[in-house]
Amino acid sequence: MTDATAPLTTTDGRPLKAALAAAGARARRRALFLVLPLLIFVMITFVIPIGQMLHQSFYNPYFSRNAPNVAAWFAGNPVGTEPDEAAYAALAEDFRAMQAAKTAGEAATRVNYTLPETRSLITKTARNAGDLAPPYKEAFLAIDKKWADPAVWQAMRSSSTAYTSDFYLIAADFERAADGTVQKVPDKQRIYVKLFIKTFILSALITVICLLLAFPIAHLLATLPMAKANLLMILVLLPFWTSLLVRTTSWIVLLQQKGVVNETFVALGLVGDGNRLNLIYNQTGTIIVMTHILLPFMVLPLYSVMRVIPPSYARAARSLGATSWTTFRRIYLPQTLPGIGAGALLVFILAVGYYITPALVGGADGQLISNLIDFHMDKSNWSLAAALSALLLVGVLLLYWLYDRLVGIDKLKLG
Repeated sequence: MTDATAPLTTTDGRPLKAALAAAGARARRRALFLVLPLLIFVMITFVIPIGQMLHQSFYNPYFSRNAPNVAAWFAGNPVGTEPDEAAYAALAEDFRAMQAAKTAGEAATRVNYTLPETRSLITKTARNAGDLAPPYKEAFLAIDKKWADPAVWQAMRSSSTAYTSDFYLIAADFERAADGTVQKVPDKQRIYVKLFIKTFILSALITVICLLLAFPIAHLLATLPMAKANLLMILVLLPFWTSLLVRTTSWIVLLQQKGVVNETFVALGLVGDGNRLNLIYNQTGTIIVMTHILLPFMVLPLYSVMRVIPPSYARAARSLGATSWTTFRRIYLPQTLPGIGAGALLVFILAVGYYITPALVGGADGQLISNLIDFHMDKSNWSLAAALSALLLVGVLLLYWLYDRLVGIDKLKLG
């Protein structure tokens, strides 16, 4: 006889509860070790680069570390304080150090990010740092009268700390006035917000076009016999097996004024030889080529939901007197919404961040924000490129959050 009140144990005498807990812990450790390489890969290739980008967007120490004396003066005097002799003396000491270390260029570049056309002023003064002597204010003004401009001192104040919000202000078409207040830049200089809006509008337009083209294709794939559907699916997937660069340059051949499309239109008499359509190196070319490239990303999610919709639903609706339009609107379309949402979200996010296609076929008119980010990253301002990238990331995340609130991310179906 065994005691019914005694705790259950394993064959080796251990309490069953403790043994089950140990087995669960071993299973969790084993699962962690299996996914650990993937986690490390994601951290190295995704999380860490994004973190570095976000850090770079508000960190730039090139002026603050080369001008510690005037940075200390800025820290000890509130915004709006007129620079006195002590400020000019601190700046003179910093310029002499820059001249000795040959670092005036990087310090001047940082200030130039905040106030354009100040790089030449700072480098010129650094070259003449040996001539600076008391009274320092007169010495600076003798080199260049711009040293009396409050905007120059405000730009240096903004640059005197390694961490700054200046690059986000620039990315949002704002600037700091001479008194330190934030204001909009002149209309002719407002380029970033307009380009963000243009990028999102074009991405939405491309998404809608892809949806209109992909819906009948996916429906045909889902209703054809398997042999024919497989052949058509190969045609849909064929672009994935072709280089993106090859596909883009092929469109250049097709759309240029002496290309296949225009030659066909001329041969058919649709346009005159002197009135050929301008379909490339503009916004039209960007829309056409990106629609072609992103179309499969809309077809596949739609097909994944359409192929599991029972045809009996539509037959039942028709037998109850519903018209074809009513059957489509009230029976078929609602069941495809998860695929529509997944495809639209996927295509839109890809379109927002596309770079190579607008760069090759967009010309000056069809460029997106990604092309400007690349320009600043390669030739201009890494910190501004990082700030623009961060704002683009925030915009995409907000749209993702909005979709989740309105539709529900749990309803997405990618396959």
